[in-house]
Amino acid sequence: MFKHILVPIDDSPLSMKAAKYAAGLARSSRARLTALHVIPSFRILAGIDGVVADPELYSPVAYRKSTEAYARKLLAKVEAIAKASRVKCEGVFVTGDEPWRAIIKSAKGRRCDLVVMASHGRRGIAAVLLGSETTKVLTHSKVPVLVCR
Repeated sequence: MFKHILVPIDDSPLSMKAAKYAAGLARSSRARLTALHVIPSFRILAGIDGVVADPELYSPVAYRKSTEAYARKLLAKVEAIAKASRVKCEGVFVTGDEPWRAIIKSAKGRRCDLVVMASHGRRGIAAVLLGSETTKVLTHSKVPVLVCR
C-alpha cells in the first residue's frame, strides 16, 4: 500500500501520537518512515532602541546549535517508536519560516506517498490567530495526508 511515510513532529504529545500511528501504519504496509522537524529561521530579538540584551544568547551559531540539538532529541523519540515497531526510520530536520511549506517540500523531495500528521484541533478565533499548519498542508499538498487527533 504505502512505501514511504512522512511524519512531521513538534514537541506536542499529539505529534508523538501521530508518530506512533505512522509507525504502526508503516509496519502493516511494510513502508519506511521519515520523521521531520521544522526549525524556525533565526531572528534577531531586539530590545529597547534596537539593542540586543545579550548577544551571546541570540547569536545565529548558538541558535543553530540549540535548535538542532532539540530537533535531534525529538527525532530520537520517533526513531525509538519506529524501532519498537520494527520499522526503518530516518529523522531529518529542516529550517523554514512556514512549516507547512517545508512539510510539503520534504514529502515531495523524499518521494513520500503519505503524510501522517497531528491536528491540534484549534477552532474559532484560536485557529484564525494561530493558523493551522495541518490545514495548510491539507489544502496545498498533492501527497495524501492522514490527520491524527
